[in-house]
Amino acid sequence: MTQYSYSRVSLFEDCPYHFKLRYIDKLTELPKYDADNPLIIGSALHRGIETNVETALEEYYNAFPVLTDEIINEAIKLEVLIPKVKDYLDKNFQDFELIHEYEINTENYKGFVDLILKAPDGTCMVMDFKYSNHIKNYMDSGQLHIYKHYLEDDEFDVQRLAYLFVPKTSLKQKDNEDLFHYRKRIVQAVEESQLTLVPIEYDNMNVIYFQNSISNIESATEWPKNTSGNCFSCNPKFAPNYLELITNEKGEVLMALPKNERRERKIDTKPDFWIYADSYVGKSTFVDNVDNVLFLNTDGNTDNTTAPVIAIKDEVTKTGRVTNRKLAWDVFLETISDLETEENDFEAVALDLVEDLYEHCRIYVFDKNGWEHESDGSYGKGWSKVTTEFNNAMKRLKALGYQIIYISKEKVEEITLKGGAKRTTFKPNINDKVANFLTGTVDLTLRAFVNSDDERFLQLAKKQNVFGGGRFDFQVDVIPLEMDAFIEELTAAQEGKATKKKAAPAKEKQSDDKPKRERKRKDSEQESTEVFEEDSYFYHPESDSYVMYKKGDETPTGIDFAHCEPVTKEEYDEGIFEQEANATDEPPKRERRSRKSDNEDEKEDESEVPKRERKRRQREAVDDTPPGEESSAKEQTEEEPPAKRTRRRRS
Repeated sequence: MTQYSYSRVSLFEDCPYHFKLRYIDKLTELPKYDADNPLIIGSALHRGIETNVETALEEYYNAFPVLTDEIINEAIKLEVLIPKVKDYLDKNFQDFELIHEYEINTENYKGFVDLILKAPDGTCMVMDFKYSNHIKNYMDSGQLHIYKHYLEDDEFDVQRLAYLFVPKTSLKQKDNEDLFHYRKRIVQAVEESQLTLVPIEYDNMNVIYFQNSISNIESATEWPKNTSGNCFSCNPKFAPNYLELITNEKGEVLMALPKNERRERKIDTKPDFWIYADSYVGKSTFVDNVDNVLFLNTDGNTDNTTAPVIAIKDEVTKTGRVTNRKLAWDVFLETISDLETEENDFEAVALDLVEDLYEHCRIYVFDKNGWEHESDGSYGKGWSKVTTEFNNAMKRLKALGYQIIYISKEKVEEITLKGGAKRTTFKPNINDKVANFLTGTVDLTLRAFVNSDDERFLQLAKKQNVFGGGRFDFQVDVIPLEMDAFIEELTAAQEGKATKKKAAPAKEKQSDDKPKRERKRKDSEQESTEVFEEDSYFYHPESDSYVMYKKGDETPTGIDFAHCEPVTKEEYDEGIFEQEANATDEPPKRERRSRKSDNEDEKEDESEVPKRERKRRQREAVDDTPPGEESSAKEQTEEEPPAKRTRRRRS
């Protein structure tokens, strides 16, 4: 039996058409990564009220592919609002038991109650948080009434209902106003804002209306648009962007594409992905190892690849004295049509470079409309036409069922943190709105890089200042830029294989006097598998990374533990916390620890984990620079003592 939520039924009452797209057709809605996205901010606000500011900000930051100044601005508001709400609850409900995010889960209904306040006498108040200034828009909502109805079935004595409105502050940066003073003005405005508690009288008719609406949904055969006149999704400005729908700039659906379920299986070793890196890192060479891949190349750099290539460029021909030009975007559209209609043996299509393709799209739209820039189109029409043209073409390509791969160059930018410190960000060389769209169409986005030893790696771990992320729970931070290693970790992420988290890329150097650690192999040649006998924590000075292994975890390959320092759990937790805090203006240089002497290790039984002497240490100032971008370090000789580090106090 279908479980209904208040939001699901409310959408049907507002617009049966968009209800059908979301819940019956189950189209793929591409996420919106605006800094002020109400769903993302609302979720972070609720988490902060339930836990603390740090947890809320971590969740908020991780909801985006990469940090921006706009995201920091919204985080500053949350840092003020969350304590404001918690203080309000502490002051007005001192002796109450607070039950956060209570789940109602019945045969036909599912919902989450923001807060249940249980008084000493057992009576309850149900409170819902609203991050909005438009109080009157919620006065006719049936949400709290539905909660009360189902909570009483769970033996809650609900006597009061209320909305707690958390004010939304929207300020624009003035001309000639620097970021510091703008943020100072934001903090002042948020601090001066007031919470508003609005009691709601229970009306059982809302429950009856809700149940009638469920009956209407189950008997519906027609799906008209915007029956209430209040459907935001019918407004092109707020309309959801569905991967399977081709639309025009007005939001009208031109074509419904078949939903792509071609690679739906337990282990996906051919995900759609986006890889970006600086020049000469080897991103195209890496993609060239994908089986049966077709390159759609825009820059002519094909010397290091062997796969078939179609050049996406302007085609110029002459007929007598007449010069004919077919624009590169027309070539791309024709290629998509050919892939749609012609049989071939290709399994993957790589767009190299995707940012060039976007520029070709812009030129095509300008040529078609006689423009020189998007601003030549009135009232934002130019930007809308370019976005619509590009998005529709990419959706068509996605619908073909091939493995889709985007390749981009890297751009480096700086953002300003709350305290004024600068932080370097790494992202694909394309504007943010297009990047947010593209990353929503692939399964994961990855950055490749070269370290100071000219070794090439692929970064799998999500970092807040590195554009990336995806649906795979990788157990490793970085791997060599090799297709075999990538597929191995893809499989491990989906199988739950014992490929545990690595601190940093390292060469496989194992001397005779060091105990060998190996991952369990499937073949019979592996005699035994070493595991950790207790929870273990390590620090890798070269990359300023922390790693934890749980009791029973297999010891991984490719890690040179001579360059890792054992630390306590407290030091590990503190180090992770510091790395999430503000980075300093200049990353301090690090020095590598010297290896232990050869006679230090004793021969141990292979079934036991080699025990290490744990050393307490002082850490250097935290640098959240991604692997491969750190300052070069000087290797110390064995006679030199390890460089001492000073611990940075957290503000």
